[in-house]
Amino acid sequence: MTPAGYLAKNIRTEAGWLENDVVEDIWSVSACLSPAFCDFVPYWRHNGYWLFDSPAVIGEIAAEEGVDLSGMRMFYYEVHGEQFDCDAGTWSVFAPEASLPTRVQIPARKQLEGFDVVSFAAQTAPECSPLSCNGLARDIAVNKHCLLATLEEAKTLLETGCFKDCEPGPYRVFAIHTVTQV
Repeated sequence: MTPAGYLAKNIRTEAGWLENDVVEDIWSVSACLSPAFCDFVPYWRHNGYWLFDSPAVIGEIAAEEGVDLSGMRMFYYEVHGEQFDCDAGTWSVFAPEASLPTRVQIPARKQLEGFDVVSFAAQTAPECSPLSCNGLARDIAVNKHCLLATLEEAKTLLETGCFKDCEPGPYRVFAIHTVTQV
């Protein structure tokens, strides 16, 4: 797994629409259901994974936007080095956007919470997380944050067609960590 960056998010805590008794909240990489702390793209201070190299950069943008981060959750992400094309059934290497510097500060302490599968049709920013956005968590075992338990499980689900025709791909697999000390 490759360090991809940080993001502060507003967590959606209602998940009854998923009809899944396990899911308590949505910790997906996607901003569809649990949005980012603000519309940060116009600042162009994100890295090549469209995340942030450190929580400090998020704090600076939040201050400029007048956003209070105290009620939000800070996540640290790592990404699998290959993306999966469901139509071709193949994995291929990808890299962060080269025009955006990527120098992720690895946290001193982090807690792995699970794995998310995310669509990247535009090959830039994370798009949809089918486990939550498309409701696949109704039929796929997830944890209370609507995440998969292992990288191997995510890869197997992709390779066996569970994500086919959910969203335009390719798909990337992210490890989601909560940050206890940067």
